[in-house]
Amino acid sequence: MEKFYQAIEEAIRNAGYAGPVNGEEIYDEICDEIEDKEPGAYVFMSKKTEDTFFEYKIQIFEDQFNLSAIDIRTPDQVYHADFD
Repeated sequence: MEKFYQAIEEAIRNAGYAGPVNGEEIYDEICDEIEDKEPGAYVFMSKKTEDTFFEYKIQIFEDQFNLSAIDIRTPDQVYHADFD
């Protein structure tokens, strides 16, 4: 799993976002959000600071999920990390 967490962090950094990121926290947050959700496409938002939030684009299947993208919205810019 550590490689998966690192991949999340690397993709976000490669998108240009210099703020703090923790792949394990992101993964855990997604797992909490998708619990008991029906299969389908979802967008989840997570407020990280007063003016920064993460927008997760997720496809949920019966036994797994696919994180397709994360958009990080700050007052000055939107950073896009694509995972597909």
